[in-house]
Amino acid sequence: MIFFNHISNFFTKKHSLLVITFLLSLSLFSANNNLWQNQIPRGIITSIKTGDAKTLANYFKPTIELIVIQTTNIFSKAQAKIILNDFFTRHKPTDFKIIHTGKSDDSLYAIGTLKTEDNVFRVYFLLKTKDKTQYIEQLRIEYENE
Repeated sequence: MIFFNHISNFFTKKHSLLVITFLLSLSLFSANNNLWQNQIPRGIITSIKTGDAKTLANYFKPTIELIVIQTTNIFSKAQAKIILNDFFTRHKPTDFKIIHTGKSDDSLYAIGTLKTEDNVFRVYFLLKTKDKTQYIEQLRIEYENE
């Protein structure tokens, strides 16, 4: 009987340590994700959520790699604004949420879910900083299930 109590205590302590390690890892991941999310200009998130192509274009570099469903190319800021305005007219946004953010070298990226009146889209954008100002260098909007 003493042997079983010893084993039971061992597994309980080991199990507790495993649970604590898991929770600590989860909280560090969440804190890191929120850290990068706080560095994304609020105007970008709001303009995607409301379908405001004009405000969103203010964050574009002079040329931007833009992928919107089947349209893929490097466009001028003005061309990209027209394409996005058309997209937002055809797919009226109802909600946008950032689901993941990260940092790579001198870039910050975000992945989000854009819900519209007719569909759900995955949004990805890559931000670069130049002269202490963040610019969107790449923007992708694709169907969620692709």
